[in-house]
Amino acid sequence: MKKIYLLLTLATTVLPAAADVTLDSCRNMAVRNNKTIRMAEENLRSAEYYKKAANSAYLPGIDFTGTYMYNQHEIRLLGEDAKLPTMSFDPASQTYQYNILKGPTGEPITDPATGSMIPTEVAVIPKEAMSYDIHNVFAGAITLTQPIFMGGQIKALNEIAGYGELLAKASRNSLTQNVVFAVDEAYWLVVSLKEKQRLADSFVNLVDTLRFNVQAMLDEGVATKSDLLTVEVALNEAKIAQTKVGNGLSLSRMALAQLCGLPVNTQMELRDEELRTAYTATAPTDVNLNEVYSRRQDLEILRQGINMLQSREKLAMGEMLPKIALIGAYSFSNPNVIDGFEKRFGGGFSVGAAVTIPIWHWGGNYNRYRAAKATTTASRLMLEDTEEKVSLQVSQAQFSFDEAKKTYAMTVTNLSKADENLRQAQLAFKEGVLTTNDVIGAQTAWLKANSEKIDAEIGIRLCETYLSKVLGNLIY
Repeated sequence: MKKIYLLLTLATTVLPAAADVTLDSCRNMAVRNNKTIRMAEENLRSAEYYKKAANSAYLPGIDFTGTYMYNQHEIRLLGEDAKLPTMSFDPASQTYQYNILKGPTGEPITDPATGSMIPTEVAVIPKEAMSYDIHNVFAGAITLTQPIFMGGQIKALNEIAGYGELLAKASRNSLTQNVVFAVDEAYWLVVSLKEKQRLADSFVNLVDTLRFNVQAMLDEGVATKSDLLTVEVALNEAKIAQTKVGNGLSLSRMALAQLCGLPVNTQMELRDEELRTAYTATAPTDVNLNEVYSRRQDLEILRQGINMLQSREKLAMGEMLPKIALIGAYSFSNPNVIDGFEKRFGGGFSVGAAVTIPIWHWGGNYNRYRAAKATTTASRLMLEDTEEKVSLQVSQAQFSFDEAKKTYAMTVTNLSKADENLRQAQLAFKEGVLTTNDVIGAQTAWLKANSEKIDAEIGIRLCETYLSKVLGNLIY
């Protein structure tokens, strides 16, 4: 019972969705499951993070640096014990005099080897007293850096990050429009082939009925074997066309399922497979091109790209301007030399400012600035050229839509005439006025008129979708 209940639940939740799928639900599934759009969403998320990262450049940065070093030797400031001469106060001269060895005459006695005077007293500094153990050295610093003026580069980086986010959003929207348009094409192709499958079935029944009548006439001796063979050839051709339409319909359903992100063998019955209502859409006659330009996502990508290039100009200009930063640090080490040489951690604070002024770089910075300006100018020209092409595209889409409407109206008229022609041909054939070839010709003309009407009706729907895409209204 539990298994039966589970199967019934699945049937009630899955089958209705597959049995009546609308164009809007196909668009939803395609936009939700398309990997290209998901990649664009991730790129947009990345651009948002870059914007936050660029904004943090205004704030002070705090860093910690720690080092350890092992040294093979210790520091020895003296190669041997140092012997320093001493001085005594002379009351007669009221000055300090060196304690040196003097002769009987009172003259200093010099060392014959060096020629220097010989002290009578020395102060000894042992070699070990000026030796320091630096085998294991630990050091570290906590540094705070606050930018004061960086030549406008931080602001330019924030502008670039902001425009990058808008560009990523426009790219996502443009991809979405392309996916929606592709889904519409696949959707209406399925509808078109479904109608043509019905038409093919009707045509096969029509020719088969003619074959039955000709067979009856042949049995009665009022028709020839050639007439029957002609009808049978037409019937076989109709069945071949019926098979081709069926195969095309199956493939088009697979293509639509693939666009929707579903398995290709998913069976979907579309709500619009019954083309029973006349299509009466009208194209907008008064189009404001400036509004079209503002809605077009491909133009938005170019515009944001130009904004980013303008900010890159500011970035290049900042390379030629001075930069000022406030620096504060707390440094410590072990051993430390704050109060002599001590083998323990000791440190202190320091505050200062750093100024960098570019003076001469052989024109490198200035040429980079000029290159950035030239790139911006080229992008502006590309935008102007694209806007001109969009203007022509809008006109072409409007003409195509109007042409599709007129074509549809003519196919409706032709179909009514083809219906009447077929009826007259069938009546004339029963009375023996027309031959089987004449009836087959009328049936073929009827088939062609119906097929052209289906193509025209689907075409007008696709033209409306394309016009919406060209006008920038296909925002999904």
